[in-house]
Amino acid sequence: MYPNNPHNESKTLTVSAIIATGFAIAGLVVGVVMGSLVIAFDGVYSLVSLLLTLLSLVAATQLKKPNSTLAKYGRTTVEGAVIAIKASVILLIVLASLYSAVIAILGGGRPVDTSIATIFGLFNVIGCALSWWYIAKKNVALNSNLIDAETKQWQMDTMLSVAVMTGFIAAWVLEQSPLATYSVYADPVMMILISAYFIKVPAVMLKDACEQLSSPQSKQVSASNA
Repeated sequence: MYPNNPHNESKTLTVSAIIATGFAIAGLVVGVVMGSLVIAFDGVYSLVSLLLTLLSLVAATQLKKPNSTLAKYGRTTVEGAVIAIKASVILLIVLASLYSAVIAILGGGRPVDTSIATIFGLFNVIGCALSWWYIAKKNVALNSNLIDAETKQWQMDTMLSVAVMTGFIAAWVLEQSPLATYSVYADPVMMILISAYFIKVPAVMLKDACEQLSSPQSKQVSASNA
């Protein structure tokens, strides 16, 4: 395997996009039907991951063409820009979800069927973990910044799925206790905790991308093509 092999890079991104499509559809349908903020967020995140993966795929495809507009800016600049866009969009989604969760709590919570939610959460954990492992394994051989960003997206999705499943298990336990009345707050509270925790990942990605874009190499390539 050769580092930054364009064909293998595009193939890996395509596989990631196909998998993300399945998770996006499943999460959105289940989330809307059940009225769960957390599951809907998981679906929206998967959908956005799909769109961002397609963005990476377009960038990787264009970088294979020496005469393309993107290729003229150099791999470092293009990768930095793509990753910055990814991080910014994910950051906005997390902040929007945090706001929705706060509104839900102020509105009296959201009742959710915890048994179905837990089963769906288990399905997501297994699927996302396998996807994360596959993409990370490919990146060891490809050593691509675009695939590395993709790996971080799947890492976030896996950890999100684990948090969701754990939270719904805790909510089910709460429903069986004398404090069952408060179980309606489980979904939005989970969303707040997840948002507060995951906000760091896109923030770090955005910081690293900005540093990459401001690097001397990136500036030199941009200047030479001005």
